[in-house]
Amino acid sequence: MGLIDFIKKQFVDVIEWVESTDGVLAWRYPFDDREIQNGATLVVRESQMALFVNEGKVADVFGPGTHKLTTQTLPLLTNLKNWDKLFDSPFKSDVYFFSTRQQLDLRWGTSQPITLRDKDFGAVRLRAFGNYAVRLVDPRKFHLEVSGTRSSYTVADLDGQLRGVLLQHLSDAVAQSGIPFLDLAANQVAFAKALSEAVAPYFEALGVALEGMTVQNVSLPEELQKVLDQKIGMGMVGQNMGQFVQYQAAQALPTIAAASGQGSGVAGDAAGLGAGLALGQVMAQSIQQGLQGAQAATGGTGVRPDEVMATIEKLADLKAKGILTDEEFSAKKAELLKKLV
Repeated sequence: MGLIDFIKKQFVDVIEWVESTDGVLAWRYPFDDREIQNGATLVVRESQMALFVNEGKVADVFGPGTHKLTTQTLPLLTNLKNWDKLFDSPFKSDVYFFSTRQQLDLRWGTSQPITLRDKDFGAVRLRAFGNYAVRLVDPRKFHLEVSGTRSSYTVADLDGQLRGVLLQHLSDAVAQSGIPFLDLAANQVAFAKALSEAVAPYFEALGVALEGMTVQNVSLPEELQKVLDQKIGMGMVGQNMGQFVQYQAAQALPTIAAASGQGSGVAGDAAGLGAGLALGQVMAQSIQQGLQGAQAATGGTGVRPDEVMATIEKLADLKAKGILTDEEFSAKKAELLKKLV
């Protein structure tokens, strides 16, 4: 081995990073006990930054370009090592490269429904998912707070923490947006913006910036979706109580018929269907009588308390059977009692 070959193995005169794979945020140059030649060349490509660290203390940061390493271009490292201006000997230092490219299509989503306040329903449990993009913007902060002395640090290493922050602030974002649940699907851009604003400071504390956020879907758990579908059906029939009861009866017929006919063949099926039809007629008849009593009360004269109380009892019976909700019963009851005043 010649002297020149020996020197090349002891000193590094070109320091660079060619990214061979996606998703690497930080990478430490492998010196393998070699020293940096004074006047060596540091190559920092576009979408990269380089950081010199001396004995655990962060020194100089370099942006894209080709840099000659001297005491003039390494002022912080020169100060840390107490070099004089004429220093020209080889030296040791850790050099970290950072990728500043956007890291795209990172996924987030709720593994379990989360409970949120809603001005229409009081509270809802919803699921949501989408994607986001981040960019490393502060190598000093990222090195000190996140990557440290590791030989490499990837997006996969950071993704879990970022998703946790997103989910933690999901309820805050919904509250700040002021968008009711029923309107979230039509206002996903506004929802995504509110979520971005809620989490941006926490991302910045790690040295990364949130570059983009999308909300691709917002949904309810299956059991709550059924309740929502029922309320939508109520809205479609309007506020007419008689129509609502008929709607509920029609919804219940398949279940009643199936339950009644399970053990008795064709006869049981017919009986079940007949029972369902009879139930629908009884419910419609009962509520119609209640409405007639209420309408008689609206005239302001000839109000019969026994008719009003009978109507309330029939409504209570419908509530006990699950046909009316507590809120619907209370509202109708209050309306009828006012007629007695």
